[in-house]
Amino acid sequence: QVSKTLEEFDVEEQPSSLLEKRYPNIRVIQSGVKQLKSDEHKIYTEDGKEYIYEKLCLCAGAKPKLIVEGNPYVLGIRDTDSAQAFQKNLAQAERIVVVGNGGIALELVYEVQGCEVIWAIKDKAIGNTFFDAGAAEFLIPKLTAEHRETPIECKRTKYTVEGMEEKGRPTAASDKLGSALGPDWHEGLHLKGTKEFSHKVHIEILCEVKKIHLQQEFIQLQRASLTFPKGEKNVQPDEVLWPVYVELTNGKIYGCSFIVSATGVVPNVEPFLDGNNFAVGEDGGLKVDEHMHTSLPDVYAAGDICTAAWEPSPVWHQMRLWTQARQMGWYAAKCMAADALGESIDMDFSFELFAHITKFFNYKVVVLGKYNAQGLGSDHELMLRCTKGHEYVKVVMQNGRMMGAVLIGETDLEETFENLILNQMDLSAYGEDLLHPDIDIEDYFD
Repeated sequence: QVSKTLEEFDVEEQPSSLLEKRYPNIRVIQSGVKQLKSDEHKIYTEDGKEYIYEKLCLCAGAKPKLIVEGNPYVLGIRDTDSAQAFQKNLAQAERIVVVGNGGIALELVYEVQGCEVIWAIKDKAIGNTFFDAGAAEFLIPKLTAEHRETPIECKRTKYTVEGMEEKGRPTAASDKLGSALGPDWHEGLHLKGTKEFSHKVHIEILCEVKKIHLQQEFIQLQRASLTFPKGEKNVQPDEVLWPVYVELTNGKIYGCSFIVSATGVVPNVEPFLDGNNFAVGEDGGLKVDEHMHTSLPDVYAAGDICTAAWEPSPVWHQMRLWTQARQMGWYAAKCMAADALGESIDMDFSFELFAHITKFFNYKVVVLGKYNAQGLGSDHELMLRCTKGHEYVKVVMQNGRMMGAVLIGETDLEETFENLILNQMDLSAYGEDLLHPDIDIEDYFD
């Protein structure tokens, strides 16, 4: 019932209010948590309120893993508040340094306009979280193109918050905790710096941040920083004084207006650990079993705060993405209701196959199963189909069976590939015809 209600959020009312009106026994706690006393089934919030629960689900998400804490020139982007802060700072910026190679970094470097962007990544190719080097090469021309295309239409449901003037455009209040970023988080934000040009992006590969220098510290170092690269070689010292400087492990130093730390997240577990004996995973999340139950009685967890501790399907793995957080939330609600009623429940089908749909560089992107051959070792092979500027298709095969896929562009293959991965059909007989552009593979498997 709760998950059904979540589908109906395209209304002029806060989702929490909608839930509580329709289901009087549900309380959505939006204040920060001060203390959890699991032995008493009580939770205390920062606004001084006390809640007694029968079943509790912790959905506190994760927070950015900042490259350095406490530096006013280092921004993390994880929720609506931090996205608004980024927009405000960008409006006065001439150059930024983006550190990281995941989804947030990929979206930022493409969307930012009117500002020089130095993108520092520790890998050989962009988007290492989602792509291999081949897919990265396919995407690069879109990043370096002089003009941006009209964004592809977003067909997802828009959520609204009570009192908003413009539907689907969340504005983070300064006195409230920001909501986690979902899909299309940058829509509605004016991501433009002070310059008149469209965009400039320079990528520094195989490097990390060695040190961050404030302006006065950098002056005392008596070292040279670099101008924005105009070609393959950059030997020009920068004569502009910047508020902050980034020294990279490859020896280069760039001055900038501010730094974006997009190097991943850590589960936001601190408010709940004091006085409670939670089992915690190696990645810092609260361990949950196949019914989203933590190690404490009547306490569940879902989304980025938790670590899946069950034996996963061969083609599913956990990633801290908005799609999985939503699926875990739906499933946790069902598990809590089933437990309260004394009923059994089967593992949700969402956890049979890893699947994530997003948009990078204005391409539709679908990743399925073990899309980067995660955990398969060397016992696998890849099949590729690429049409420059149009589509990139990669499938991961093991013993004749499809284990994963990456689809970039309007391929219309996701449903067929989902079924092939789930069914584990032996595809050896089809050979390279499986990706032949002149053959409609759907005809094989109707």
